[in-house]
Amino acid sequence: AAPDLWRELLDISTEAAKRGARVFPQVAGRPFGMLLGLQTDINPFGSSPTFASLAPLPLAERVARLRDPEIKKRILAECAAEPSMFYAQFGRIFQMGSPPNYEPGYEESIEAIAKASGRDPAEYLYDCMLEREGRELFLVPVLNYSTLSADPIREMMFHPNAVLGLGDGGAHCGIICDASIQTFMLTHWVRDRSRGERIPLEFAIQRMTSDPARLYGLCDRGVLAPGFRGDLNIIDLDGLRLEAPEMIFDLPAGGKRFMQRARGYRATVVAGEVTLENDEFTGALPGRLIRGARSAPSAV
Repeated sequence: AAPDLWRELLDISTEAAKRGARVFPQVAGRPFGMLLGLQTDINPFGSSPTFASLAPLPLAERVARLRDPEIKKRILAECAAEPSMFYAQFGRIFQMGSPPNYEPGYEESIEAIAKASGRDPAEYLYDCMLEREGRELFLVPVLNYSTLSADPIREMMFHPNAVLGLGDGGAHCGIICDASIQTFMLTHWVRDRSRGERIPLEFAIQRMTSDPARLYGLCDRGVLAPGFRGDLNIIDLDGLRLEAPEMIFDLPAGGKRFMQRARGYRATVVAGEVTLENDEFTGALPGRLIRGARSAPSAV
């Protein structure tokens, strides 16, 4: 483990930039990791043959079988004999809840809660996983959270050359759901954070709009000004919230992916056309594939 490696990498990028290199550290706005649950691609109890044998069952039937005390006892015994990698990480597994918590402390981990109540962490996790009719999810931070604090993320975001980004959900849509980071920037970093300093609204908006537009050469957007592309969101900041991620099955051949809904978007406007109104899609699809850089508009 190298919890301070990010500082070294930022220093390297700064020195490279001083020599004229176009180097921009990409920073995720929250802990980057996996989601675990009964419907996800990976499960802490996956090493159990009994658990694996139940996987093909419909969710409701599987939950009913998993609630059987004898099946529970058998699965826990099989996992104890051949534990998965997650058995060494109960102190870094967190029940997400709704609204989801993306900056939990150790005291909120499966290990800490189980120990405080005199329970075995594996058994406690097993029971929690059956909540919400088997749809409960658990966050396992892999990157950006070695100290169980988001303070390093905040420092990284304020690096002068940093760009907000990084997401791997497209490749791992059965265990990762990071498409909500932009909403999280507003709900958590701007409005709700309680475990450290927040960030100004203006800074968050800049990091998500004009900064990436300029970096990627999309010079016709990213600001609200005459002649620029009419892309904007009208947001109820006080009412903005994230719901818990949910698994949906709408990919080819019944494939699954995570979906996470947000509430509080009064309107989304793309190229001057309203595509979302009061959190509901209007059906308008004015967006087009971008195949290269875009020039800034001529003076109006």
